[in-house]
Parts: sequence; structure tokens; C-alpha cells
Amino acid sequence: MKSFILSAFVVCIALFTTNISVAQTKNLKVVEVKVYGNCGMCKKNIEKAGNVKGKSNAEWDAETTMAKITIDSTKISIDDVLKKIAAVGYDSDKFRAEDEVYNNLHGCCQYDRPEKKD
Repeated sequence: MKSFILSAFVVCIALFTTNISVAQTKNLKVVEVKVYGNCGMCKKNIEKAGNVKGKSNAEWDAETTMAKITIDSTKISIDDVLKKIAAVGYDSDKFRAEDEVYNNLHGCCQYDRPEKKD
């Protein structure tokens, strides 16, 4: 009897969790954007800046220099995430990091920057 109750409890929890996940996926938006960088340290910094608990998740690929950013569109925008990434020194095609912040990156992280837009 105890195992039946435990099994029923586990099933209820699983169903409840699934319903929450499905409800949240309605607001999810996934975008791939170019984010300049070079190495594993860049990956760590870019993903740390782009991962905002409950709002966004960023995964950056050093080979392609593309970031896959998933957001809850009711809580944050792609632009907000890209601004956070630029704030730690990494340019995207839309936002440029401050020169001082870029210059303070570790030497291996100083990528060839795209031309400055006026």
C-alpha cells in the first residue's frame, strides 16, 4: 500500500511539473546571434552574462562564434541579453562593448573587433 501511495505521489508531481513546463514554453523565444570571442574563457564569460535565472539562457559556440539565446519573452528581451554580454566585453552585430571593458579582457579573449558603426 505504501508503494502504491508513493507511486501515485510521484506521478502527480510529474504531471504537475509537466504542466508548468508546458505553460512556460508558450513565451519562449530562441534566437541565434553572432557574438565575437575566441576561447573557452570567452564562452564562460558570455554564457555567465547571458544566463539570467528564470529569464534567459545563452549557449555560445567558440568555433562558429554563434550564441543560441533562449528567453522568456515576457521577462526579458534579446536586446537586454546582448547588452549584458556587451557589458562584459563581447561585441555582437547589434551591440558593441565599451572599449575600456574590451581592453580589460584577458589577452586570449581579445578578438578581432568588427568595425565601429557611427
